[in-house]
Amino acid sequence: MNTERIRALLAACLFWFCAPVFAAADGSQVPLPEGTDLAIVVFEDLQCPDCARAHPELLKASEALKLPVVIHDFPITRHVWAFPAAILARWFTAQSPALGVEFRSYIFEHQRDIRPDSLRQYGEQFAAQHQLTLPADVDPEGKLQALVQADFDLGRKIKLAYVPLIFVIRRDGEASRAVEVTDLAKLGDAVAEMKRN
Repeated sequence: MNTERIRALLAACLFWFCAPVFAAADGSQVPLPEGTDLAIVVFEDLQCPDCARAHPELLKASEALKLPVVIHDFPITRHVWAFPAAILARWFTAQSPALGVEFRSYIFEHQRDIRPDSLRQYGEQFAAQHQLTLPADVDPEGKLQALVQADFDLGRKIKLAYVPLIFVIRRDGEASRAVEVTDLAKLGDAVAEMKRN
């Protein structure tokens, strides 16, 4: 068998075995909140450095474009404090949606210093700064954990392969259209294109 044929066979094998791994996630399956027809949607992990870098840019873009950012949690298993941090974020969100976003920003700002045994301390400090007392158990019935798990399950359902995963999603009646944005500098273009079509 000649070298060219071997290369062609290897390329074909790599395509068929690897293509599903790198297949784009299906953002059209991600529901938008009631009353929202166009939004920036992100799946993030509070322990992920790339998510920490993207977060403030998404908030700036949201303000500039006058579009909501819908945040979904996708705590990666190897990130040991990401899931408990997402539960804390849900507790603050339950007090006020804006406070929940602010807490996420706070955690991202301090991400490099947080350890599993110090996460609670950061939550208490943030709560105290906002004249709140963090309860000993923020999720006694497991409802917040269920919300985080539902986001994680949604990420798996749409075949999420990395975070942050960012979409611009538009609802057209019962259906949704989505475009993934991998370069935040092009987020405005993606929004404009979605509004045109």
